[in-house]
Amino acid sequence: MSTQRVSTAPAPRRGRALLPVVVAVALLVWLFTVFSGIWTDQLWFSALGFSTVFWTQLWTRVGLFAVSAIIMAVAVAVTIHFVLRAQPARLSPGSSAQAVYQEVADRYPRAIMLAPAIIVGIVAGMSSLGLVPTFLAWKEQVDFGQSDFRFGLDASFYVFDYPWYRAVVSYFLGVMIVCGIIAVIGHFLLGGLFAPLNGPTGRRVTTKAAHRHISIMAALVLIGYGLSKLLDRYGLLVTSGQLLDGLTYTGDHSRVIANLVIAVIAFFSAVLFVVAIWRAGWRLPVTSVVLMVASSVVIGMIYPSFVQSFEVNPDEPDKEAPYISANIEATRTAYDIADVEIADYSATTTAAAGQLRSDAEALPGIRLIDPQLAQTTFEQLQQVRGYYSFSNVLDVDRYTIDGQETDVVIGAREMDQAGLQNREWNNIHTVYTHGYGLVAAYGNRRQSDGSPDWLARDIPTVGELKAEQPRIYYGEMTDDFVVVGRAEGEEALEFDTPGGGAESGEQYNTYDGSGGVEIGNILTRGLYALRFSDYRLLLSDRVNGNSKILYDREPRDRVQAVAPWLTIDSDIYPAIVDGRIVWIVDAYTTSNSYPNSYKTSIEDAISDSMSNQNDPLYALTSEINYIRNSVKAVVDAYDGTVKLYAWDETDPILQTWMNVYPDTVQPKSEISDDLMAHLRYPEDLFKIQREVLERYHMTNSAQWYAQSDLWRVPADPVAEGNVKESTFYLSIKWPDAAVDGETVTGDDAPVFSQTAVYTPNNRENLAAYMSVVAEATSPDYGTIRVLRMSDTQQIEGPGQAFNSITASEEIASLLRPYLNQGASSALYGNLLTIPLGGGLLYVDPIYTQNTETEGSFPVLRYVVVRFGNHIGVSDTLQGALDQVFSGDAGATTGEQVDDDTGGGDGGGEAPPTDLTRDQQIQAALGEAEAQFTAADEALRNGDLAAYQTANEAAHQAVQRAVDLVNS
Repeated sequence: MSTQRVSTAPAPRRGRALLPVVVAVALLVWLFTVFSGIWTDQLWFSALGFSTVFWTQLWTRVGLFAVSAIIMAVAVAVTIHFVLRAQPARLSPGSSAQAVYQEVADRYPRAIMLAPAIIVGIVAGMSSLGLVPTFLAWKEQVDFGQSDFRFGLDASFYVFDYPWYRAVVSYFLGVMIVCGIIAVIGHFLLGGLFAPLNGPTGRRVTTKAAHRHISIMAALVLIGYGLSKLLDRYGLLVTSGQLLDGLTYTGDHSRVIANLVIAVIAFFSAVLFVVAIWRAGWRLPVTSVVLMVASSVVIGMIYPSFVQSFEVNPDEPDKEAPYISANIEATRTAYDIADVEIADYSATTTAAAGQLRSDAEALPGIRLIDPQLAQTTFEQLQQVRGYYSFSNVLDVDRYTIDGQETDVVIGAREMDQAGLQNREWNNIHTVYTHGYGLVAAYGNRRQSDGSPDWLARDIPTVGELKAEQPRIYYGEMTDDFVVVGRAEGEEALEFDTPGGGAESGEQYNTYDGSGGVEIGNILTRGLYALRFSDYRLLLSDRVNGNSKILYDREPRDRVQAVAPWLTIDSDIYPAIVDGRIVWIVDAYTTSNSYPNSYKTSIEDAISDSMSNQNDPLYALTSEINYIRNSVKAVVDAYDGTVKLYAWDETDPILQTWMNVYPDTVQPKSEISDDLMAHLRYPEDLFKIQREVLERYHMTNSAQWYAQSDLWRVPADPVAEGNVKESTFYLSIKWPDAAVDGETVTGDDAPVFSQTAVYTPNNRENLAAYMSVVAEATSPDYGTIRVLRMSDTQQIEGPGQAFNSITASEEIASLLRPYLNQGASSALYGNLLTIPLGGGLLYVDPIYTQNTETEGSFPVLRYVVVRFGNHIGVSDTLQGALDQVFSGDAGATTGEQVDDDTGGGDGGGEAPPTDLTRDQQIQAALGEAEAQFTAADEALRNGDLAAYQTANEAAHQAVQRAVDLVNS
């Protein structure tokens, strides 16, 4: 019987031969994946017309990576080369660890030199990629024309030069430290540094070559450290402090000098290390380094603390006065609030008949429809299908209706693929591709049942506001790619409308816009399949020669991609411009290194009760100390076209980036009249300025230091939780006020504005009322005005006013029928503060919602008005105003309630449609009781006009109840 011998020896050799092939294949796959990302990015930018941005960023990244990687790699390679050349005579094999390392170094010198150099070089190159914007801005910078008060340098030095110089010095210091560490470790391992002379117990010595090499490296490290300390002197003007941000007395009189002294000692120590090249030992240079460290502790830490404690603190207001003044001036300039007009306002709390006569034009601008509560109403009444949706917070815009500029609450009906019943690939990517139309309602009108009075509704769109192209392929909810386009003669695949109007049944459409990237050829299709890790792009028959792929469809993403130097506002809004639906995006140029300016967190400043929570990823989280609304961007909802318009053309940061990316930002003069009519003062900017003005409305350094007139943004009394009150877009008429004792005449007519209020620190009464002219067509656009309340007459703050409203027995009796049945809830809308009638008027719409009926939504039931100590409540704003102002406000609101059964200005409302018959009777009786109570109070006060109005309203409510009983 023979035995078969099996040899296994070749297997390891085959494995070793296969390994390079596997590595090579893996490398090729990785390179192709990287290429697919780069090339598809190029196609996307080219389709948008922003190739300049793509290529500028790409070549800058390549350049920075190459320079950083090469310098680091060469420095490391040269360092290792010197270490290998400087190794002492060969030790006996196995006599010590150094002998083993010497043997390895002799065997693989090239690998030992190149491998670390390549690895460390790649790491250095990768770390430099984050410096692309810093480098580009430094290279193309434009001066600010504003100098700091300490060194006299233009602000551009701190915004553009300082960050780049800091990066370069940090890089140089990092290279030297890495090379120094390699030199020390290398010489030690190879026996050149502290090697035993006569065996392990012998005296340890350092070779002359190692001594010279390490001396040079130490000198270079110290030079880098010295340069860093020189830059630290300027860094004091952009650092945060306990008292203020920027330079303080202690910084100016101790830290500036300390950094200079430490830098000089570092340079001197570097010279001593260079001298040590020709001298034995490092005793003298090491002593100088110890002196530098000791000096850093003494003059860099102890001395500044001593100055602060014993020189500044006993007399801080006087010592810091010039630095506080510099901080105030720089902050007000950086946040564009230097020209804020603060006027004294002696608000009256007395309400008399006819008091609003001079403000008649302003009354129609009082918005009753709450954009947050109305979102649910829009969803229920205009969603049409479960796969359509609206933003969580609707937007406020202006449109000319019947020749009058009208405030409008508006939202886009977008495709929300989360609502699809069948979320398979074809439905998501080829069928349910787009939303349809805008939905809009009057801001100051409602229908008789409390629902909005529509300006645009339904599918197809019905109403005054119609777009020529209603389809929405790009929007806030479009977070996935879609494939559009069909071959000629093929049936349309894209779901368009569910039917309605003249149409019968579901309608389908084929995209014919200019947006998207063509993926007709197999190579491009393969690249996108790799990019999205989706093989079905290659296999699906729905992808053909005419196909395009639409992706990155969120308007903020698109603007951020083509203008990476901008900070995007968290709230974008849709509008009909020149017949098309577009998204208007406000964008900012910002900096966190403007000298001596206060630093604020954008996230904290903009977070309030009305913050758009549609996508928290867009919350702005950076810290800044300079901001300008430099760009207005527009994204077409159909084809995704992005247009950037220079808005603040004087901004040096904008001018710098226009130098970097020429021809990407169009001049302001290119903005069409129709687009201009819809531009507004941006919400986030106003909120940031509001936050800064809490303290920086004080321009006197002593007052600023004492915080004697500190303001605070109050909590929203209507919202759940302790969140700041939002700002509101309203058309208001600015009242007469006094500046330095002289009367300043207010506005002749209402102006579209954004408003906010302040309360004193730790108090609830009103301290100030703030607004900015938000109408872009106004010559006063961007003018911020503040009414400071008089100290002689305390005015209720929002919290106090809301507490008075909720504590009112009259209002409680009106709401009791809704609440007692347990089937409805009362919802308070935005508490608006408006300067009217020589005082301040609070207006709060009250909604009710059936909590037991599926698909219910808030409906506007009552309007509450608070003026001074007077409260009025009615189903209309006009009725509430007349109650407050002795039966006759002196002007009409222009308010309309579309009602076939009744309603109107001050009249009784029709029975609520969401209540049973018994509940309607109780509601009518509750209203009658409230009106009788109001009539009795008016009679006691001798106000016969108010008594008559309330008495008539009470009898009308009783009659409604009787009619219901008899029906």
